[in-house]
Amino acid sequence: MFQEQKLQELLVYLETHSPFYQKLFKEYTINIADIQTLEDLQKIPTTVKNDIQQNNDDFFCITPDKIVDYSTTSGTLGDPVTFGLSDNDLERLAYNEAISFACAGIQKGDVVQMITTIDKRFMAGLAYFLGLRKMGASVVRMGPGIPELQWDSIFRYKPKYLITVPSFLLKMIDYAEKHGIDYKNSSVYGAVCIGESIKNQDFTDNILSQKIKEKWNIKLFSTYASTEMSTAFTECEFQHGGHHHPELIITEILDDEGKPVQEGESGELTITTLGVEAIPLLRFKTGDIVKAHYEHCECGRNTMRLGPVIGRKQQMIKYKGTTLYPPAMSDILNDFNGISCYQIVIQTNEIGLDEIIIKLSTENNDENFVNEVRDHFRAKLRVSPKIEVIDFDVLSKTVFHPNSRKPITFVDLR
Repeated sequence: MFQEQKLQELLVYLETHSPFYQKLFKEYTINIADIQTLEDLQKIPTTVKNDIQQNNDDFFCITPDKIVDYSTTSGTLGDPVTFGLSDNDLERLAYNEAISFACAGIQKGDVVQMITTIDKRFMAGLAYFLGLRKMGASVVRMGPGIPELQWDSIFRYKPKYLITVPSFLLKMIDYAEKHGIDYKNSSVYGAVCIGESIKNQDFTDNILSQKIKEKWNIKLFSTYASTEMSTAFTECEFQHGGHHHPELIITEILDDEGKPVQEGESGELTITTLGVEAIPLLRFKTGDIVKAHYEHCECGRNTMRLGPVIGRKQQMIKYKGTTLYPPAMSDILNDFNGISCYQIVIQTNEIGLDEIIIKLSTENNDENFVNEVRDHFRAKLRVSPKIEVIDFDVLSKTVFHPNSRKPITFVDLR
């Protein structure tokens, strides 16, 4: 089997070049010759983000002179984690995005507007650019924010696709409506949506997606990736989950005991990278809770598909006996037109229990508005959080922080 052959090549590479995995194999007396099948992976302990944070240098398998790009990703302990990429890693990244964008229907010659940063050590922005270049698309590198400039660019270069955080599309629509821009007759056919979920678990449009499409009838495609994976799972035109690329990554979905879940059950996505030179990872737990889908896809691809991320494992909240994840709360807040920005704050109260505070800004002065929001939480999630209304100028500074690539809508103070 192709993946098993690639796995054996990876194990030999790690044993030869990776100080971290050399130690791990020694500590657990793992003979890599015993790992012949994907099932044998169970004999190897998992790696977590904390391991990379505390032993960052030991994960590098190449010397500094072979690194052509430095990217960082957020760490569990605050400090960013450094990822280096070799020339071949960048080539692999380009291939990954080229096949992912092709999955979403982007073709050679299409114009694509990138509403994402390509600097600030952000791997994804670079990956999108390299992938689009590799497939022969034309790129308009706009970067995030500034609706006025985005519209100027759209009418000037006529992109067919946008790559963006989906909530920003609402800001663009709002700007267009206020300034009489005929956005419904623009060249835009679809948007590849990053950083926020646009689907429910049954692949129907979630509230954010519905709000965009009510105003602007464009196609929205989900894509899911992370710096550690250097691989993306992107939806095809039938939009039943992000397609797996088996030549780039081995996936496992594990329960709390570290055992593979039954088909149809959700668990923590655990990945093994294939073909990465600088920082290859073996059984890395991503922290994302997902469900895999194996039924036939109408697009003809026969690979496994990942459903929308249910939540981050370490962001799971136990609130008055109910298990919650932040995306479910975001969905509820996105349901209200009157909320201009919000932040969900989780902290531990004086008796050691999780407490949820929803900070929000609203143009709605009706005193019943806060009660409506609270009732909606009760109806949908059976919990009633504390709600604080904060002036937009104050709250927006913490939500749209200049040092952050995405809106900071969730803060965990536990």
